[in-house]
Amino acid sequence: MNRMPDVPAQWLTHAQAICETGESLFKRGYVHGSTGNISVKLDVPSGTGYLMTPTDACLGQLQAHRLAFLDHNGQQLFGDPVSKAQRLHRAIYEADPAASAVIHTHSHYLVLLTLLGVWRVDSILPFITPYQVMKVGRVPLIDYALPGDEQVVLAVSEEIKQAASKNELLRAVMCDRLGPQVWHQSLSQAQALLEELEQTARLWIDGRSLIEPLSPAQIKALRQRFLLR
Repeated sequence: MNRMPDVPAQWLTHAQAICETGESLFKRGYVHGSTGNISVKLDVPSGTGYLMTPTDACLGQLQAHRLAFLDHNGQQLFGDPVSKAQRLHRAIYEADPAASAVIHTHSHYLVLLTLLGVWRVDSILPFITPYQVMKVGRVPLIDYALPGDEQVVLAVSEEIKQAASKNELLRAVMCDRLGPQVWHQSLSQAQALLEELEQTARLWIDGRSLIEPLSPAQIKALRQRFLLR
């Protein structure tokens, strides 16, 4: 693919933000080797486009001009070959129009949680902290499949659509044995959500699953106070 041509400054800002986010996640152990991927949705003349990390790229060593750019149909226009997860990212954007950034990592404690056994399939962790309720919400488990498998794409899309039909805000799923997919209205918000989710998994595992969850009344009070769905 060709190098990034002259593009609006806003796109370059997003590209740099992806590189900085990848480096931060890599340095703090949220990803290792060439695992994980990041994307952002862009406004383009045709309507929508996407910047995404290339396949087999180390998130700690990303270069803005080598990020993959896709048009609204998922056709790559420039950059290094795009990650095999591009179809899943685009499916998330399609299912949740408010999403503008998606992050996937192989975060240690979240992957370990699936190996040890999640709390429930429809919610991998009980609500144990206020910020988990406020910033993360429910996180369903997606059955194991080969990385990049269309089965995962369909399952994640269906989870988002089902949540929307119940007026429930869903911003993360956990792929069994692989890692979380999180999305939000900005890259910084998606990163914060990921960090809160990983920390919650760590607390739950370190507590040997003996932590008392918040009560339904406490959860309801948080949702009412902070206008949460």
